[in-house]
Amino acid sequence: MYKYPVSIKQFGEKAIIIEWPHYVEEAILNDILQFSTSLKANYLKNNNFELVTAYNSLTLIFYDTNFNFNKTKDFLLGCYKNEEQQILFKNSVWKIPVCYDEEFGVDLLEVAQKLRMTPKQVIKNHTSTTYTVYGIGFLPGFMYLGGLSKEMEVPRREVPRLKVLKGAVGLASKQTGIYPQESPGGWNIIGNCPFPLFDAKVEIPIFVSVGDKIQFYAISKSEYDLLKIEIEIGIFTTKNMLANG
Repeated sequence: MYKYPVSIKQFGEKAIIIEWPHYVEEAILNDILQFSTSLKANYLKNNNFELVTAYNSLTLIFYDTNFNFNKTKDFLLGCYKNEEQQILFKNSVWKIPVCYDEEFGVDLLEVAQKLRMTPKQVIKNHTSTTYTVYGIGFLPGFMYLGGLSKEMEVPRREVPRLKVLKGAVGLASKQTGIYPQESPGGWNIIGNCPFPLFDAKVEIPIFVSVGDKIQFYAISKSEYDLLKIEIEIGIFTTKNMLANG
């Protein structure tokens, strides 16, 4: 039997989207990631496709293959049903530094007031939670992080900013995330991460994957400035943030 009821639809000329129940649940995300891992290992062993995972869906993009939708749909359903071929995926846990200094946390005081907390309590709550990467998008490297405690939920800003700094750490409703580059944005900004989340010059431009875990830890402004230098000269790398490596 299938673990979840899934629907499979054609998604353009060379893509298929598989959709799980429309709930934001880690169990559903884990099932999607497990199925994706199994597909790559057991069934789709060439390099002419791409798998895109997010929240409740898995999209298969075939680059140079004309596929028969009905046959491919039946094939995928058969793969999903075959529990013997399921392979557990492995995620990474990342400890990411954030400076919550007032220079960066431009909305921190307002957020604290809305949540009836002190800024220190907001920071403590934000850094005491382990978040799950549910999706990457909007901007290259922008992580949509689920797991924010209910007491930390705050709505998006009524008027988005035209300019949000690269590395800005924000809150919006049930999620938190980091802006990987300067852009407009409507999230409540409470801090800044000095480490670049997207680098087009390296082989793997986004070091974080959907399903990974994120833990934030607070650093001072002086530590932030020092880290920026260490990152620039290559002393502080992704290896320094990998908690389960």
